[in-house]
Amino acid sequence: MPSTTSSGPSLREISRDAVRARITEVALDLFAERGFDQVTVDQIAAAAGMSGRTFHRYFPAKEDVVVGEPERWGEFVRDAFAARPADEPVWDSLLASFEAFIGLLAQDGRVQRGKVGMRILVSTASLRARNLEKHQLWGRMLLPLVAARLPDDGDTALRAEIIVQASLACLDVAFTTWADVDDDTTISELLERSFAMLRPTA
Repeated sequence: MPSTTSSGPSLREISRDAVRARITEVALDLFAERGFDQVTVDQIAAAAGMSGRTFHRYFPAKEDVVVGEPERWGEFVRDAFAARPADEPVWDSLLASFEAFIGLLAQDGRVQRGKVGMRILVSTASLRARNLEKHQLWGRMLLPLVAARLPDDGDTALRAEIIVQASLACLDVAFTTWADVDDDTTISELLERSFAMLRPTA
């Protein structure tokens, strides 16, 4: 049993993640069956065996069941980028950071639930808007780290913004393309192909 000084998740965190996973599973089934806009928080809560108030302890709104935890995952990607070698090309560091994020999702089966979630997301306007907010948040987190790795030539801020936004577009395309196909292609494969198409040549 891990000690209290372990860097791993606590029992409380594990329990919280298990409940979140259960809510997500139930909610995605309802969204897929009835449509996102036709399902209420109370209906999700009832199907998961809890009250609406308990639901909100785990998700601020039903949109967050699909979009996830933007700040928490954004911090993970930011920290993964910060941990990359300082002399590694920025584009490669961004790719490695996103691949680490995908690996995190795969650890507890969230990837397969994510395919259903992505299909729901792309078909729902409010979810697409929330996903854009997530990308903007991640962009703000990554921007100063990327800029610090670029030469100071007067266009550093603009170049950093372009690189970060292009990388997030590659991530989004990888996820939406993966959700739209039924073969064994993985998100990582699509992400690597997307990054390769935009890889700087100089």
